[in-house]
Amino acid sequence: MPMNSLKDVYHDQLQDLYSANKQSLDVVVALGGAAKDKELSEALIAGSNGISDGMEKIAEICNAHGISPTGEHCKGMEGLVAEAKAHALEEDFGDDDVRDAMIITQYQRMVHYALAGYGCLVAFANRLGKDEDGAILQECLDQTYDGDRRMTDIATGGVNKAAA
Repeated sequence: MPMNSLKDVYHDQLQDLYSANKQSLDVVVALGGAAKDKELSEALIAGSNGISDGMEKIAEICNAHGISPTGEHCKGMEGLVAEAKAHALEEDFGDDDVRDAMIITQYQRMVHYALAGYGCLVAFANRLGKDEDGAILQECLDQTYDGDRRMTDIATGGVNKAAA
């Protein structure tokens, strides 16, 4: 589909973020299972629930616009997921706290991709006068920021200290 308008970009990016969320979901669940720190594991479970919720909301928006949410494959998240698997799940670690520090690193990289995606989508929806979409996407953006801050708190509150 040629990109001829902001609406076209908006639709493309809705599909891209849906794909990104879908690809990241399984690895976030796996990261939660690999984490030894209880608070970290619980935060990752909450993160996976947030990803699922975001996918549902994006799918609803896509359906309302007459497009399939699965119309795009996000190569950016594909790379981030591969990195998370390689560096946090398949790597050998001599210390569980060190693995937890790496899990946080890889998770936050994926989250930051989602933050950029949601932020752009909010701006596009608002510019296009899609106020209801904008409000839904802003809620997803806010929840994603909350998850990112929680992960930073976990890292600086104890995981990184324990890994040192």
